[in-house]
Amino acid sequence: MIHQRYHDLVLLLLRLTFGLGMAAGHGWPKLMKLMSGGSIKFYDFAGLGPEISLGLAVFSELLCAALLVIGLYTRLAAVPLLFTMLVAILGAHWGDPFGDFEKALLYAVPYLCLMLAGPGWYSVDAQIRKSV
Repeated sequence: MIHQRYHDLVLLLLRLTFGLGMAAGHGWPKLMKLMSGGSIKFYDFAGLGPEISLGLAVFSELLCAALLVIGLYTRLAAVPLLFTMLVAILGAHWGDPFGDFEKALLYAVPYLCLMLAGPGWYSVDAQIRKSV
């Protein structure tokens, strides 16, 4: 049982570190860029246009990251985050030096791990399951 609590603590630390880091360091600044009203220069994913692509990145990097932090719909919230990091790696920074997409790779791995492992005990998801 003690081993399980350490496992749950590791999942909490992953969610907090990579959720808060993404929301504060990437999602919030992108939201401010989107709200600025100026011309937007952003990777045009699948021909959607830079504004829509930026909006999708904001949804992922701010809203989904916040859900990850509190552990609500954790596995589902990790999907857009992982997808956004894969777009950054394989689209926006493909062919660039490793250092240009390294950060996206370093964020993608914990999102994949959280998709597979779930949120752990210290999450809203677990507390909902416990009460049902």
